[in-house]
Amino acid sequence: MKGKNEMSLVLKNVSKTFVGKVAVDNISFSIEKPGVFGLLGTNGAGKSTTIRMMLGILKKDSGEITWNGKKVERKNGNFGYLPEERGVYPKTKIMDQLMYFAELKGMKKDDAITAINKWAKELKVEEYLQKVGLTEFGEKKIYELSGGMKQRVSIARALALNPEILFFDEPTSALDPEMVGEVLSVMKQLANEMSEYD
Repeated sequence: MKGKNEMSLVLKNVSKTFVGKVAVDNISFSIEKPGVFGLLGTNGAGKSTTIRMMLGILKKDSGEITWNGKKVERKNGNFGYLPEERGVYPKTKIMDQLMYFAELKGMKKDDAITAINKWAKELKVEEYLQKVGLTEFGEKKIYELSGGMKQRVSIARALALNPEILFFDEPTSALDPEMVGEVLSVMKQLANEMSEYD
């Protein structure tokens, strides 16, 4: 989400093997300006594995991954991530877990509340958050929401951390057609906002 001359994600000859099975074989590409990019492939082609290596979640076997010229590590990349399984806790109150993830990133409480409020409003999930003075608590739990709303909460969680780059992994999987439309609308909105930086 930086200016077009201020970002660079580069993969060079990256490979990953699991128990003798090649998951990613010598992949190379670069992204050097803001925008929306797709990583295409059939099921089992290694898309999720590649994303997790770019995030520093999985260790690559060989090759090089850099972000703005530095080796990708969890500590030096402010990345947002929406895994296919959404990565949210179904029985935990929404605001509690949004605050938890913000605290993991080292955000101050007031800054986290401001950011969460902003994206909850943008993504139309603010009705599930109850305001009490300077403190906020989500009364709803994730399992009580529809698939599309769960995905919106997941997107709000990622964006509240003010990421420099945002990875979506199968963002519309297991959603009905109406919910797919909702999520794609949100992604289009984000893409339009990002284009302002280009």
